Amino acid sequence: MPGGQPFLNSTPHLPEDYDTQVSRVIPYYTSIHQEALYLVKALPFTPYLWLDTGCGTGSFVKKAIQEFPNTRFLLLDPSEGMLQQAREKLSGCSTASLEFMQPSSTQDLKWERSDKPDVITAIQCHHYLCAEERAKATKVCYGLLKEEGAYITFENIRPLTEAGIIVGKQYWGNFQLSMGKTQEEVDKHLARFDVEYFPITVEDHLRSLKEAGFRTVEILWYSYMQAGFYCIK
Repeated sequence: MPGGQPFLNSTPHLPEDYDTQVSRVIPYYTSIHQEALYLVKALPFTPYLWLDTGCGTGSFVKKAIQEFPNTRFLLLDPSEGMLQQAREKLSGCSTASLEFMQPSSTQDLKWERSDKPDVITAIQCHHYLCAEERAKATKVCYGLLKEEGAYITFENIRPLTEAGIIVGKQYWGNFQLSMGKTQEEVDKHLARFDVEYFPITVEDHLRSLKEAGFRTVEILWYSYMQAGFYCIK
């Protein structure tokens, strides 16, 4: 809790620093957003209600609104600090397009609405959860979706072998060094692996998504130690 300011999630960055820092830490972070938008555009429907869980500072939703101006977006995050940053970032957008939910993790979300989203996105947020909580979060998303709705998730992932983990960390660390991070900063970030975030393999992702009940489960994108998946209910 740097500076004594609570931000109630596992990112090492304060809400006001997140946008500046994340692109120096996660390769192709803006591409992750774009790939998710491309996928939604490929669906056979235009979303009416879209829940972005783990919304962070609202950067993704700000891009999505431009592409889907007639969609209503629900923003959810466990951190009130992140939600406040999102409110400020999206203050110029129509209030008819946005609704900020009370702070909550995905797995603990209490749904009190009569309508259901036809798209749910969870971008770089569920890898902070243990296996049990991750499975619960996925099942919550499955349960909330309309039939034929789409769930899109991107997460840090675990390479398939111990040797792959070593190479993957070095590969990822080299990227961060190229973005101006110091070796100390890189080492500190990579030391969070299996300590503050808990990545699972692509194979385990596919299995868990199928076990949640999704009839269609596909890999959308894969680079460095991040991957994206989409599912149809």
